[in-house]
Amino acid sequence: MAEKSILFLLTPKSQVVCAQDDFTLRQVVEKMDYHHFSAIPILTSKGTYAGTVTEGDLLWYIRDRFDLNFKEAEKTPLKDVPLRRTYKPVTVNTPLNGLIEVAASQNFVPVVDDEGIFIGIVTRQSIIRSVIDGKGQGKETKD
Repeated sequence: MAEKSILFLLTPKSQVVCAQDDFTLRQVVEKMDYHHFSAIPILTSKGTYAGTVTEGDLLWYIRDRFDLNFKEAEKTPLKDVPLRRTYKPVTVNTPLNGLIEVAASQNFVPVVDDEGIFIGIVTRQSIIRSVIDGKGQGKETKD
């Protein structure tokens, strides 16, 4: 049996909380706080994946550049914040074992098309659930 596409694990872009690279720090902090996320993907105005920003990225930037003064930092564009960790994206054609390898060190894996356009994420939780349900091994489940 042919290996399944990673698309069956995909959370589509329309359901993913993202930040635009031209957002201000205030906008990013408010979005992350509202949704209770500690990391979110960053997209360019063209929809390409530009990285993932974490709470730590924001905290260390504000500490190092603004001596922890959020009021002074809040208008800084997100694209000025260095990202301390790389969240490696995969393409829709990535084999399932390649996806699992990347997910082992990331809470979620950004998925892009062949042009680098962000189409969604695969969470580590969705991979684990699919393996538990037998879907990750090419088995059909009964509903």
